[in-house]
Amino acid sequence: MWSRREQEVEIGRPPRFMQGERVRAIRHIKNDGTYPGKEIGEDLVRKGDEGYVRDIGTFLQQFFIYAVEWIDRGTVVGMRARELISLDKVEVPCGAEGISNGGTAG
Repeated sequence: MWSRREQEVEIGRPPRFMQGERVRAIRHIKNDGTYPGKEIGEDLVRKGDEGYVRDIGTFLQQFFIYAVEWIDRGTVVGMRARELISLDKVEVPCGAEGISNGGTAG
């Protein structure tokens, strides 16, 4: 059974990452059997690895899949947005909007 989060359709919005964008893995990714030439369970990407979005596709007409080239590993692995963060975009943490005006809110 899918959780509510898995039922949302990502492709109704623009992709979170663009081609050429530098990203970092925020989770370990192991081969689930869909990556050729590697054993099932073998590490494909380690948390903290950095790479570049090479291409953007979709899966089940629902999710974006980002083909990320992991330069240090010499591989390209399909990743979901929830497994990546951008190193090119500055993301503002929740509640930090008031800090930009000298630290005073209002």
